[in-house]
Amino acid sequence: MKRWLTALPLVIIGLLGVLFATFGLHHDPHVIPQALVGKPLPAHPLPPLDGGAAVDLRTTVQGPTVINVFASWCAPCIEEAPALMAMKAEGVRIIGIDFKDDAGRAHAFLAERGDPFAQVLADKDGGAVLDLGVSGAPETVLGSPAGQIIAKRSGALTPKDVDELMRTAAASR
Repeated sequence: MKRWLTALPLVIIGLLGVLFATFGLHHDPHVIPQALVGKPLPAHPLPPLDGGAAVDLRTTVQGPTVINVFASWCAPCIEEAPALMAMKAEGVRIIGIDFKDDAGRAHAFLAERGDPFAQVLADKDGGAVLDLGVSGAPETVLGSPAGQIIAKRSGALTPKDVDELMRTAAASR
């Protein structure tokens, strides 16, 4: 019995190693959950960053609309700012959701980096962002004219992401 108890930690470590080798090594960290793609945009009311009455997120979508989650404290959001400005220059309608941020800092961020957004909504508690299937900033969702989520990108947008979103948006018209 004593020998069994002394060997128990080694058995547990061995089992954990097998579990890790079976499941952990086969997980692709680059896979982005797309669970809400094809689902309706959430009807979540959010106040404009400038204040005022809450706006239903679904009603902000007019034609294909990019919904970008950003924050002033988010370093990758700085990195993706030029890509968003390029999309705006192409005539893409972009709605911004300021995620768990201070309104003053968000305004300063947009003044410094450029404001690509047709409208900026504030999500102080992060509830609407979670309903959108987003886990943090930056993340970008493409909404269809029918009010569905048709694409999602996590992390800072790259030129390749922008091209893919533009093609998807054109196909949804």
